Amino acid sequence: MGEIVQGLERALRTRPVPSDTKARLRFLLAAHRGSTLRVAAVLGVSQRTVQRWVTKKPGARRQPGPAQIQAIEAAVLERWQPQIRARLQARAEAEGFVLHTRARFGFAAAAGASDDPRVRRITQRLSGEVARELFAARGAGEGEQQQLTVLARALGHAYFRADGQRAHGVHIAFTDVEFADFSIG
Repeated sequence: MGEIVQGLERALRTRPVPSDTKARLRFLLAAHRGSTLRVAAVLGVSQRTVQRWVTKKPGARRQPGPAQIQAIEAAVLERWQPQIRARLQARAEAEGFVLHTRARFGFAAAAGASDDPRVRRITQRLSGEVARELFAARGAGEGEQQQLTVLARALGHAYFRADGQRAHGVHIAFTDVEFADFSIG
């Protein structure tokens, strides 16, 4: 998972996701009203396998393998706080959001010029239109590069061009993202 996707996920959560596999399995069971059959169908394993993972009998308990742990994590992330996520996404699309990032930004310039690409720390409020475009790209399954393009265009317009008042016609490069954190609201 890329930095942008991780930043969006952190912004859309109000509580931390269960950290260990046992707690994640309890969450999935609660989400499916205790049905090990439904949890098994979601994870692509047999019902008996799920029963072995969650049994309270000391000798019968088994631990899921690495592939199953990843499937459990993905299923939990998909189902974690759906109403809160939808509300925060709608709020970001209506009001905009703040992007905190440290990445390599710059213009095509002569070597040694002040516009030469360098790592910059930027905190910038971006509009709801950018949030809609970013969530649409994310929802369509676009990769990290497409999301970088959306953010680069938005940051170029808001930060470097001062909303269209300076630096017309420059191309902004947004690469080597060290972190991307979002604040909604």
